[in-house]
Amino acid sequence: MGAEGERLDKWLRHARFFRTRAAARRACAAGAVRINRTRVEKAHRALRVGDVLTFVAGNAVRVVRVRGFASRRGSAEAARALYEDVSPPAALPGARHLARLGALD
Repeated sequence: MGAEGERLDKWLRHARFFRTRAAARRACAAGAVRINRTRVEKAHRALRVGDVLTFVAGNAVRVVRVRGFASRRGSAEAARALYEDVSPPAALPGARHLARLGALD
């Protein structure tokens, strides 16, 4: 797809949200991925810089804004440069536990 975009499944793998493209494809086919609030069922959907993705990763709902693309899967540090995490604080893992601890003070 080049400089203007990248396949959704490739980007999810390069950004290290899924270990394999097959796992990213399964998540898309299950309807567990949204691009700009629109449910996506095809992993070949093109992403563009500025798109907002919503999906489940582990035990948390992640909301990320695409900031760039990579030609291959790199280090975790390089992967973090590909997106901006805009997840609400309550959606992050451990948020309930931390909220409970704060309520005890």
